[in-house]
Amino acid sequence: MFDLSGQVALITGSSRGIGLAAARALGLQGATVIINGRDASSLARARDYLAAEGIDTLVLPFDITNIDQSIGAVDTVLKTVGKIDIFFSNAGIQHREKLLDFPLSEFERVVFANLTAQWALGRHVAAGMHEQGYGRIIFTGSITALLGRREVTAYTAAKAAMHGIVRQWATELSASGITVNAIAPGYIKTELTTRLWTDPEFTAWLENRVPMKKWGEPDDVASTLVFLAARESRYITGQVVVVDGGLSSSM
Repeated sequence: MFDLSGQVALITGSSRGIGLAAARALGLQGATVIINGRDASSLARARDYLAAEGIDTLVLPFDITNIDQSIGAVDTVLKTVGKIDIFFSNAGIQHREKLLDFPLSEFERVVFANLTAQWALGRHVAAGMHEQGYGRIIFTGSITALLGRREVTAYTAAKAAMHGIVRQWATELSASGITVNAIAPGYIKTELTTRLWTDPEFTAWLENRVPMKKWGEPDDVASTLVFLAARESRYITGQVVVVDGGLSSSM
């Protein structure tokens, strides 16, 4: 089960953290993985890491916030590789500041990166999947779209809208053999959350609040991704799968 041999997966923001764990998980199931990021040296390290695991890896550097560049990169893949079967839209940014001090410019920047750019690139990938009559689109959502959290107003707004897009796209794309889902991670220990997991006070709060009493790891998200990317999940679409150690289910 969950054999991805012969399939091509594009993972944005995959030079580290959840994205890299996702590339490894998909690759170990047989997929050819296309990793993406903005920094060439980080991508090279990620490629070498995956190659050491015997994973067929291609490198596709682009900045998701440059829509013309990202669409051009996908077109290059479609011309050279021929298809994209799995798209994990994972790249994102964060800005933490109190609501009443939050600059409009930062709100617009975060929403553009985490919503508008994801929508534009995802729609372009979906067009290719529509032509081939098959595809798996998975977005990275967030627990903050379900439960409020101070100082992340722009991120929360973007991810809540992304959850809505998942349901709306599933409605439009299902007839083309495309499923659209999202994974909403809770608190996962990555570089994006370094400020939090290096804070002893926050970690103490989290261990008290999360029923499993611990931080999540990137592999916890990656294993869920494999399921949603596989043919076996063919009747699951329009869903947000929460991976949070029970945080959202416990008062």
